[in-house]
Amino acid sequence: MAEPLDPYDAELTTPEMVILELVATDKTDAANQLAERLFDAGRITDLPGFLQHVNAREHQLATGLPGGVGLPHARSEFVSRTSIAVGITKYGHALDFGASDGPATVILLIATPASSFSDHLEVLATLARSLSKESFRESLRRAYDAEVIAELINSSLVFFDH
Repeated sequence: MAEPLDPYDAELTTPEMVILELVATDKTDAANQLAERLFDAGRITDLPGFLQHVNAREHQLATGLPGGVGLPHARSEFVSRTSIAVGITKYGHALDFGASDGPATVILLIATPASSFSDHLEVLATLARSLSKESFRESLRRAYDAEVIAELINSSLVFFDH
């Protein structure tokens, strides 16, 4: 019998890739927890290998955005398809991603295949545009529901052709 089609299968993120009330010791720990969700969802094939790429990227340039957003990301041959894992930190557990205005409470880990350079830039640019709006950031923080958060992220990237 054929498996029923998962409506989230084509999406950039799913409720399983969202961590509500994220508690992490630092940005590396946060990226590790989010990458584990991508690995469990079959979106990345080698967890340590992918995390090396994320950490190398973090060392090159801080990935904190104004408004309390962390945007760790990597292009990697260990990514099977462009995906985003989302962490909303538990109250009082913001994490330093190097933004000038302070720590992050919304963390989005973006994973794109090594071959898709334009996809990577497009996703980053589109998300950064959405996240520059306070109303969008507040919607993510206030959702308290993984399905709502996944929907917000997916709909903000609705024009992204993946």
